[in-house]
Amino acid sequence: MLLKMIETLSNAFGPSGFEEEVVSVVKSYAKDFNVKVDLMNNVYVHLKSNTGNRPVIMLDAHLDEVGFMVQSIHANGLIAIAPLGGWVPTNVPAHTVLIKTHLGEKIKGIVASKPPHFMSEKEKNTPIEIETLLIDVGVTSREEVIENFGIQVGDPIAPDVQFHHNTQNNILFGKAFDNRLGCAAVIETLMQLNAIKNLNFDVVGALATQEEVGTRGAYVTSQMVKPDYAIVFEGSPADDLYFDGFSAQCVLKKGVQIRHLDASYVSHSRLISFAKSIAEQEKIATQSAVRRKGSTNAGRIHMQGKAVPVLVLGMPSRYVHTHYNYSALSDVEEAIKLAVEVIRNFDSDKLLIE
Repeated sequence: MLLKMIETLSNAFGPSGFEEEVVSVVKSYAKDFNVKVDLMNNVYVHLKSNTGNRPVIMLDAHLDEVGFMVQSIHANGLIAIAPLGGWVPTNVPAHTVLIKTHLGEKIKGIVASKPPHFMSEKEKNTPIEIETLLIDVGVTSREEVIENFGIQVGDPIAPDVQFHHNTQNNILFGKAFDNRLGCAAVIETLMQLNAIKNLNFDVVGALATQEEVGTRGAYVTSQMVKPDYAIVFEGSPADDLYFDGFSAQCVLKKGVQIRHLDASYVSHSRLISFAKSIAEQEKIATQSAVRRKGSTNAGRIHMQGKAVPVLVLGMPSRYVHTHYNYSALSDVEEAIKLAVEVIRNFDSDKLLIE
């Protein structure tokens, strides 16, 4: 079931601010829980065993993926775009995308790229900027785009990629592993917790919108849930292709990444120590990461209320913020196992400052 859930979530269309399809998938897999959706499309998934009078652990992941929005339509039918989230401009040209119209129809397009036959030497050496990129939907005029396809300014755009599972090496291929892997991990963790009796905490899955444009959804979810503790699941950028074995900290098939630092958050050292002790006890593969850049919803969550200890669990994903990702199913499973065991064995007294 986990594999199929990842596939359905990965294939779902959901750039920042347009997560409705992803919300529908989440709701279809969360029928055994109490589910609510707010006006921002944040999804709250409550264990039915929650009492309302125990400390709350929030399980966070974000629903959205990086994408684009139609900014304008030129006379020749080419479509100018504005980014939703962080893209490296050179990764965008010559790939296919889907534009979702206000009627819900998805129109396939190609991010236009000029053949070398028509490029001057200066053009070949000029850095690409997002503002110069255009989408071609195979028309010859602006009227065709608007009248025939129904595309309008403000329509969302997402990469056009279909999920695939390689059974030979158990590697996943698809789009939006940042952070549909996290969404799947939240739901699967709740499913496993559902079978455990006598939990000491209320547990709420909070799947947030608009992370890629400033962790905006988590600002709302953390205020609504008011967690005492939180676990953030993230499809983390794999670095195994760029560094040696001593420097790489997000390697496929080496287990769940425990993040100590990024640009938005410094980890709660005692919560990290507790999680590592549980991982060692349960023989769960982990890898520690210290990141100078990047951020997760932990940056928002840990500053809410009277402060929230947050554990960030990353699942290594190659080529995040591009069309195509690779991840190992085993790393997702290790992240889920660690979250379940941390919650099962959690002792909040160990986190208190002596």
